[in-house]
Amino acid sequence: MALLDVTDLSMSFADKKLYADANFQLNKGEHMGVVGQNGVGKSTLIKLITGQELPLSGRINWQKDIRIGYLDQYVDIPKETTLVDFLHTAFADLYQLNQRMTDLYNEYATTMDESYLEKAGRISEQLEASDFYELETKVEQVITGLGLDDIGRDHEIATMSGGQRSKIILAKLILEDPDVLLLDEPTNYLDTAHINWLEDYLNQFSGSAIIISHDYEFLEAVTNCIVNVAFGKITKYRGDFKSAMRQRNEKEKTQQREFEKQQVQIEKAEKFIQKNKAGSHSNMAKSREKMLDRMDRIDPPKNNTQAEFSFPYLETGSQNALVVNQLSVGYQQPLLQPVTFSVDTDQKVGMQGFNGVGKSTLIKSILGIIAPLGGSATFSPSAKVSYFSQDLVWDDPQQTPMQLIQDQQPRLTQKEIRSKLARSGMEAANAFKPLAMLSGGEQVKVKLTLLEFVASNFLILDEPSNHLDDETKKALKLAIKRFPGNAIVVSHEASFYEGLADKVIDVEKLSLK
Repeated sequence: MALLDVTDLSMSFADKKLYADANFQLNKGEHMGVVGQNGVGKSTLIKLITGQELPLSGRINWQKDIRIGYLDQYVDIPKETTLVDFLHTAFADLYQLNQRMTDLYNEYATTMDESYLEKAGRISEQLEASDFYELETKVEQVITGLGLDDIGRDHEIATMSGGQRSKIILAKLILEDPDVLLLDEPTNYLDTAHINWLEDYLNQFSGSAIIISHDYEFLEAVTNCIVNVAFGKITKYRGDFKSAMRQRNEKEKTQQREFEKQQVQIEKAEKFIQKNKAGSHSNMAKSREKMLDRMDRIDPPKNNTQAEFSFPYLETGSQNALVVNQLSVGYQQPLLQPVTFSVDTDQKVGMQGFNGVGKSTLIKSILGIIAPLGGSATFSPSAKVSYFSQDLVWDDPQQTPMQLIQDQQPRLTQKEIRSKLARSGMEAANAFKPLAMLSGGEQVKVKLTLLEFVASNFLILDEPSNHLDDETKKALKLAIKRFPGNAIVVSHEASFYEGLADKVIDVEKLSLK
């Protein structure tokens, strides 16, 4: 029996059909990758199978008593909870048992009643069988594996960045060791070393998994079947990612041939009907009309939505666009060694380093968002900076993309705004949804579109490729490359700034940790 059985699933929002009559199963031991462009309904699929959304029609059946672990980046966590406290909640039932055992021993010491001792002994055996006394070792292994050491065990979650928060939620899931893992873009905030650790973990994980990701190399390493969400359909392919993509391409070629063959048949029938509907062959013409009415029409494989970005440029005559001199960054204590570098005219810089090392803090200190602990960062007097922050935080998450841009650019017509969003690859229906309802990729497109309305000569982009599908990443990289001015691009994906950056700063080598 399948762990998950999805039957005749249909879902849509307003005039946007996501999928119709979809069927697939997740079987024991399967690690299923979910692929598709931004906005096709991958994250919605996770919400449907976890019961957060209700489908228009269809059935979603989980095998009874299956333990599901879901990477929910928006889960409510009490404000004063620290990293290590949160990880310990993965074993809340065992800690409660341990406390109960302690209470029983205390009762025995007070009353010398042997029944308390017997009950405590049974709980002790239960804890040993559950490896309770090895829990701290497991916690430390996951903290190290996902690079949480750099955040700090006593760091309160309420003060963490979105990336740090995602990493600790992933860590808790791993510690819970569920039967099925549901992971939505798990590599977004991980650097190469920690992605490799997660790959090793998943390859040793005996349970099943559903993994949404635009990191195709990661999917190739950890999956043994693929679900492709495209053109209103959900199709499951057996085998690894590359094998699945070959199967998908062959299916699309077959569909194209069958579509063309049917179109020839339809054209011939329509010509015959037009020529003979009033003559001696009118009965044959009516028969062919009925045949066309009953015909199951084949849809052509549609082209993927293509994104295109263009960042307006403002002329500058300065030779030194940015000079950073002995800049010390951090909060109470410095995170990095004092940083010194310069950015010359039209130069583009890549910035790398593991998550949590201080890249975002360095960028915010350069921009003056966070006060530096020492040193200076000086832009050219003619510099006009456009900044992209990786955090998907909105003043009003219930605003639609159309409303947000209209508020910031009141002179623009709705047609101009919609046209720009469409060029970013956003579906028409998504332009009128609340921001909170959009996928991560669609929210990133909105943030990038906002930059396209303001002329600048210096782009500072902090992890702009997070959440984006492969086609949109390529379009963004091309736009940055074509931009005549300066750019600093922070990315954990070396391939994103390769061929783009004139020089690369490795922030990891500057770390004081």
